[in-house]
Amino acid sequence: MYYYKYRQILLLMEGDFLETKGLMGGLYKITEWIMRIAGSNLYWVLCSSPILLLLFLGLNYVASTNMPIPFEIYMPMVVLAPFTLFPATAALFSVTRKWVLGETDLSITKLFFRSYKDNYKQSMLGGIFYTLLIVIMYVDYEVYMKEFKNMQILGIVMMVLLFFILLSLFNFFSLVAHFHMKVKMLIKNAILLTVLRPFRTLSTFLTAVVIGFITLKFTWLIPFGFATLIAWMAYFNFNIAYTKVQEKVERLRQVEEEGTQQTDGEASEDAESVVAELTEGEDKEKN
Repeated sequence: MYYYKYRQILLLMEGDFLETKGLMGGLYKITEWIMRIAGSNLYWVLCSSPILLLLFLGLNYVASTNMPIPFEIYMPMVVLAPFTLFPATAALFSVTRKWVLGETDLSITKLFFRSYKDNYKQSMLGGIFYTLLIVIMYVDYEVYMKEFKNMQILGIVMMVLLFFILLSLFNFFSLVAHFHMKVKMLIKNAILLTVLRPFRTLSTFLTAVVIGFITLKFTWLIPFGFATLIAWMAYFNFNIAYTKVQEKVERLRQVEEEGTQQTDGEASEDAESVVAELTEGEDKEKN
């Protein structure tokens, strides 16, 4: 009788212990993810600090004077962006890539700075190209809209193209994080993926806008995850889009091997196969 009651007490205590362990385990996982997100975001802020500091000064100037950002602040941002912001963002995408692929038990510090070093040349050269292109298109927009009133339609076209180029940056950083590839191929793939999978890229952009809006309302969140969350969502969408493209390419190859003629409706898939072909051959997926 006493043995039976004693065993019941032990079973109840064991159940309470397991329940507590499960609760504590969940809290530990949540805390661990908060540290991962905040840590990687902090490294990004640190490596991008020259740009972020200039941006902060520029926004303060605009808020206090209601004037555009002066050339003395604007020009250093343009010059420094390819050498600081682009490599730091590529390294951040490399971290979130591992998370999306299910590899979470990694040292954030080692992974971030190793990726920063390995991807520096690619991201820097790509950053120079993108920065120059963005500046040229923005200047053209300003000229057409303000100096040539009868050519404002060209200014609108320039703004649309500029928006498209900015969207392709999400795919550019994802490709830098995922593949060993020449800079020319990275940019070409980024643009093609943006054309072929616009809704995925737009969803990333909308997510970035929402996160940015929340961050502006609660500026204390800046060191704790806004850049990491955007990079995470961007690579997540990139991975889905790229996987779908690869699946369609494989189906096309099977059709070709079976000797089946393609229909006109499959012509659009030919363009998608270009994306896969550009990332095969000598290109090597990173470990």
